[in-house]
Amino acid sequence: MSSHTMVGRASFLPQNENNGRRTRRPREIRFSSAINCCLIAILLPAFLACQKKPAQNVDLGAVTLAADPAWQTVTPSSSMRKAQFTLPRVADDAEDAELAVFYFGAGQGGSVEANLQRWYGQFTQPDSSSSAEKAKTANEVVDGMNLTIVDVSGTYVGSMMPGMQEEQNKPNFRMLAAVLETPQGPYFFKLVGPEKTIAHWANSFSEFVKSAKKSTA
Repeated sequence: MSSHTMVGRASFLPQNENNGRRTRRPREIRFSSAINCCLIAILLPAFLACQKKPAQNVDLGAVTLAADPAWQTVTPSSSMRKAQFTLPRVADDAEDAELAVFYFGAGQGGSVEANLQRWYGQFTQPDSSSSAEKAKTANEVVDGMNLTIVDVSGTYVGSMMPGMQEEQNKPNFRMLAAVLETPQGPYFFKLVGPEKTIAHWANSFSEFVKSAKKSTA
């Protein structure tokens, strides 16, 4: 066969089949990209879940709970505290939040309502209105135990130290607190800090107190 004839035949070959290679059409590229995106959407959450640190086990004696692994466990600052955590601040907040867990014994520590009123009294409002009226409360049953949660914001004026008359003065603060009524007596949870930081950890706090399980020992 002449070289003239070979050249003529080659000129009729489709461009995307030259040298045995096939060029992907735009529609095929879009379809392939869509499949890849779907696979990423399906597999990424599972991958991130595997990378997530396990929760911290918190044994309070009568109950056990699961705390966010990002919370920093610190030595309780008083004998009244069964556990204490530092919750790292978010950007622009001046300080971290603090979570303390109190237990005073069976039948000790006061009623749920008495503690709610005491917590309301640790906040004032810019318009001098009642903190109790602006607070939000919720009630649940966790592993057969009554759980009361309160959410209150404003200027934090709790005492500097237990038993001291000197008060703090921290505007734009927020408290998430809870009373868990166990068979061995109530446990009190108090999280206080700047509003943005508390908002960041609000779901973690809710999951923490709702994770309570009666100890089997």
